[in-house]
Amino acid sequence: MTGSPTDKLYLVGFMGSGKTTVARALSRRLGWRAVDLDEEIERREGQTVAQVFAEHGEGYFRKVEREVLLALLPARHVIVATGGGTFVQPANRADILVDGLTVWLDAPFARIVDRVPSDGRRPLASDREAFAALFEQRRAAYRLAHVRVDAQGRVDALVERILHKLGW
Repeated sequence: MTGSPTDKLYLVGFMGSGKTTVARALSRRLGWRAVDLDEEIERREGQTVAQVFAEHGEGYFRKVEREVLLALLPARHVIVATGGGTFVQPANRADILVDGLTVWLDAPFARIVDRVPSDGRRPLASDREAFAALFEQRRAAYRLAHVRVDAQGRVDALVERILHKLGW
């Protein structure tokens, strides 16, 4: 996809693929604001994502995630680092695909395992077998993004790869 005008980017991909880091680097490059959806949820709830999961469950988390996403829809000149499951939810995906360009940061599972500890900070990562199954399951949704980018390598090179793929 080249030359498509837009004023908003959504970074999608599995947890640990680098969405937050890349969003911040892209924001510096483009002069746009970077927003991390999980950080917005934590700010709103006054708890970490892990605490929200532990105290209220995934259903509640997804409800809050949806509300925070909807509140961000009017924002322009923004790069949104979504949560790993945000784009998997059909209503979220439909809104995201219409609202801006989506870039799938596709990282191999071995790299994800190296970057995401199984210590409870990421609730869905503690059971490694279920984690691997979730990774495979979510790839079907990520494939629906406008652009796929190999998420390996240095952040500055990844930013250049994204901008090149977008034709910017």
